[in-house]
Amino acid sequence: MAAFLVLTALTGSVMAWFDEIEKLVAPGLVLATPPAPGAPLLDPLTLHARAKAQVPAGAAMPWIPLHVQPGRTLRMNVVGAEGAQPEPFDEVFVDPYTGRVQGQRLWGDITQGARNLMTFIYRLHYSLALGAAGATLLGIVALVWTLDCFVGAWLTLPAQPASRRDGPSWLARWRPAWRIRQGHGRYKLVYDLHRAGGLWLWAVLFVLAWSSVAFNLQEVYAPVTRVLLGQQSTQPGHGGGSPLAAPRPSPTLSHAQALDVARTLVSQQAEQRGFVVQREEWLGYDPTRGNYTYMVTSDRDIRERYGGNTRLLFDGDTGVFQGLYLPTGEAAGDTVTTWITTLHMAAMWGLPLKIAVTLAGIAITLLSVTGVLIWLRKRRGRRAHVRH
Repeated sequence: MAAFLVLTALTGSVMAWFDEIEKLVAPGLVLATPPAPGAPLLDPLTLHARAKAQVPAGAAMPWIPLHVQPGRTLRMNVVGAEGAQPEPFDEVFVDPYTGRVQGQRLWGDITQGARNLMTFIYRLHYSLALGAAGATLLGIVALVWTLDCFVGAWLTLPAQPASRRDGPSWLARWRPAWRIRQGHGRYKLVYDLHRAGGLWLWAVLFVLAWSSVAFNLQEVYAPVTRVLLGQQSTQPGHGGGSPLAAPRPSPTLSHAQALDVARTLVSQQAEQRGFVVQREEWLGYDPTRGNYTYMVTSDRDIRERYGGNTRLLFDGDTGVFQGLYLPTGEAAGDTVTTWITTLHMAAMWGLPLKIAVTLAGIAITLLSVTGVLIWLRKRRGRRAHVRH
């Protein structure tokens, strides 16, 4: 488990700086130069239409980014006809001033060079760059790590003394576990770094471990969260309504019509449910369910990076409302999930949290290495005892 934790901890420390590093290694993809000072930005639907005209015939671009920023390109996903991958790219980056496709890449393919450095690091961090099997494996490791948080804390607790008379209190006997001794030799230093470091950082370790289960092992995370805390019926990534018998590639509502419907529906829902829409993020169509997803940032979101996660679903033919997901304030399970995953991604509180997540990655590496050193020392001791 230590080997997996070291890899994910170090890549996670780098991932906290995803945007900053991507600007350095792939400026031609993510940065856009205005043609003139104060040049106007094109509207998202126009940008999407112009970009779609520049990709291979038959390719689909199911998601439209709605938040256009000066000086930044719009990233749009490209899906080949009938799900085939339009080699050698599955992402295009669109100039927000002209609609010109400024660059493209096959997400996570490190053979394409520095432009995919950060996406490849993401693949390593999330799935060992092994796809679904790697993601599941890391999810299992994260689940064991979560359990290990409790086992490790329990192992630091003081033993019950034979006699309770005139002895130090339980807290007094536990206090040494929180300290790092000086001048007691290298092994004692390694042992104290592992034990005390794990105690002082316990809450951080648990949040990172359990949120990793949320990302990679929904088969475990979702049922546990639903039973203990409750969840909304409309969940991110699971769509709304039942899958269609056959995909519906072309909905009756055009993107422009769907956006009008989405704005009307979200305004109604905001009034009924008591939230405020702050910014539009994405509009996407799912042909397997025949519905649109409209994502916005609302006052129920806490993420400051990667856009909000408030989402509304409606039928692509009739515009009938199908569901709404609010990241916080509805079901306790969803609120907890939003908080722990946002902290995991360093997606709030700006620079201080990025630094904290980076340091946490270094600390996890240290705890993993010291844990292995302690295990090796005890293993050698057991073998020596058996020989004698």
